Amino acid sequence: MPIFNYQGIDRTGKDIRSSITSDNVAQAKQKIRGMGIMLVGIKEEKSGKQNKGMSFSGKVSVTDLAITTRQLATLIKAKIPIVEALGALMEQVENNTMRIVLAEVRQKVTEGTSFAKSLSDYPKIFNTIFVNMVEAGEASGTLDIVLLRLADFTESQMRLRNKIKGAMTYPVLMGVFGFIMMNVIFIFVIPKLAKIFESMKKELPIQTKICIGLSNFLLKYWWLVIAFIFVSLWVFKKFINSQKGQAIWHRLQLRLPILGILIKMINVGRFCSTLATLLNSGVPIMTALNIVKNLIPNIWMKQAIESAKEAVKEGASLATPLISSGFFPPLVTHMIKLGEKSGELEDMLQIVAENYQEQVDSRISGLTSILEPIMMIGLGVAVGFIVMSVIVPMMQMSKM
Repeated sequence: MPIFNYQGIDRTGKDIRSSITSDNVAQAKQKIRGMGIMLVGIKEEKSGKQNKGMSFSGKVSVTDLAITTRQLATLIKAKIPIVEALGALMEQVENNTMRIVLAEVRQKVTEGTSFAKSLSDYPKIFNTIFVNMVEAGEASGTLDIVLLRLADFTESQMRLRNKIKGAMTYPVLMGVFGFIMMNVIFIFVIPKLAKIFESMKKELPIQTKICIGLSNFLLKYWWLVIAFIFVSLWVFKKFINSQKGQAIWHRLQLRLPILGILIKMINVGRFCSTLATLLNSGVPIMTALNIVKNLIPNIWMKQAIESAKEAVKEGASLATPLISSGFFPPLVTHMIKLGEKSGELEDMLQIVAENYQEQVDSRISGLTSILEPIMMIGLGVAVGFIVMSVIVPMMQMSKM
């Protein structure tokens, strides 16, 4: 049901600006007049859909999507028809963009378009996984179960993202603070001390010369430093966006001492949890593997999944190409083998996904505990170097 924004004047002469849902503009005007409001202007609110893309003035967060999905699943489980469920949900949703999209989806479903097809017109909100699972749920008559699984899946992805952000917040803040502090010292403090040291007319220690040299360089060529940073970032971004550069960068990521293991675990966990969710929702395995492949950012692991898909297409085992890739641990491939033999692949994948979720949480906590002292030691060494470069000449002055 479309949403109409209107402006009017009530019986007391007060200016009213609000919105109303109605099948068309004529019915909307009738409803507004029925409320005793003199209509000044009315306009249908649009989501800004352009072909298959969306141009929003607002955003729909993962939290909003998860809550909306769970509420819709509850309504459908209560045997409420999809059109009525979407109408009821529209009145409850706080996010304006989501409310408009739900109104447009409801209108399309009323006109005879399938629910999944209506959602596919909004890819920035409902991704490929969401649409495919809804389509499978509609076909199998288990839409309420599928939506509950989607809500669980969305919330688990959101929790992982928040944990990674939380783990990196402190190190990033420490790095930014340290960078600002060092620049303040070299630009404002060292130049003043350098003048005092020069008046001594004595040979300065090597660390003091280094500090003064860095300070002079920053004062004279600060623009060159800024330009170098921006150019380096631009070259790096261009390099990793190229086919060859991306392959090198993604291979390097997997070989990093601590982060490499974490990246591999996150991708393996995502592979298992997403594939389990899709297969449990009735999505065919070929379609599910194609969706999962597009969700994995690392191209080497993506290639391994593509090889697995081709193997399954030819009737071979899913586990064999994953084993030969070397990116999937023996535990994962062994569980997949057992699942294929017993016909319980979805359950095995879910067990692995839960196990890896716990391991990822533990690794992230461990990474935070490692990064914090490293950052503290790094800042301490830098500050200690500067302090020593200042204290030694000052001691020489006190002797004089």
